[in-house]
Amino acid sequence: MTELRTVPSIRATKRRHGGQSLVMVTAYDAPSARVATDADVDLILVGDSVAMVVAGYDDTLHVTIEEMAYHTAAVARTKPSAVVVGDMPWMSFHVSVEDTVTNAASLIRAGAKCVKMEGGAKRIPMIEAILNAEIPVMAHIGLTPQSSNVMGGFKIQGRQAEAVHDLIDEAKQLEACGCFALVIEGVPNAVGKMITDAVDIPTIGIGAGADTDGQVLVYHDIIGLENRFKPRFVRRYGTAYEDQVAALSSYAQDVRTGAFPAENEMYLIKDDLADALGLYGSTAPGERSENDSASVSPNNERNR
Repeated sequence: MTELRTVPSIRATKRRHGGQSLVMVTAYDAPSARVATDADVDLILVGDSVAMVVAGYDDTLHVTIEEMAYHTAAVARTKPSAVVVGDMPWMSFHVSVEDTVTNAASLIRAGAKCVKMEGGAKRIPMIEAILNAEIPVMAHIGLTPQSSNVMGGFKIQGRQAEAVHDLIDEAKQLEACGCFALVIEGVPNAVGKMITDAVDIPTIGIGAGADTDGQVLVYHDIIGLENRFKPRFVRRYGTAYEDQVAALSSYAQDVRTGAFPAENEMYLIKDDLADALGLYGSTAPGERSENDSASVSPNNERNR
């Protein structure tokens, strides 16, 4: 039986203490959550990247807390063994403390076991309020997509010494305020290691090198379903896009040539109804051809 992960079991996982690297997958629906569970991942992040990957937007700023709750519930209904992480979208925690806690609670009620929040030390008051509501928080620093307009796009962070020291300091503050894990996105590999070494909570990297305590990639990128662009940090493990194009092309060809549906893919009419409708014309039942008899055989799938 697959081991059930919990927030405390994730919090206790640190590679330098002998822990195994954490595997997190970003997924948005029940089918992908089932696959992730069968693959035995540790965490499923229901990310605000659904705006880009599924809805077709150019950034993550268009998804609402209601939409995030919808996708979180779809993942949670599969009852995965992984910890379900609900992503707090833009403008769900840039509001009052009360509204922030309410928004976080909506993800928990949808089935998440914790929430993820982008931003560094300036988010600590909101994080503390969420923690006071008994909701575990995963922090997210480095390249924070919700800040893309301020950053001038999706740009690698931590390229100057001062910026690196700021990231390390923020990671320590986020740990001290009670965050149980930390996502590090879009920083040089050495910076990812420095941040990981500076804290005792597990770090999960995406474009942060090989020395974090875990890695996260988007489900669609892993299986090769998303092929419009390939970030440097993505490794594709499948050819789902090409496979689906080939499958649909074969389907279209069979429809156009009449090869689909075949007889065993139809619900065939029963003998008594065929007789009542006069479908055999003047041919008496005993004079039907061999093909006619086969097509109305009572053992045919039509009787299911």
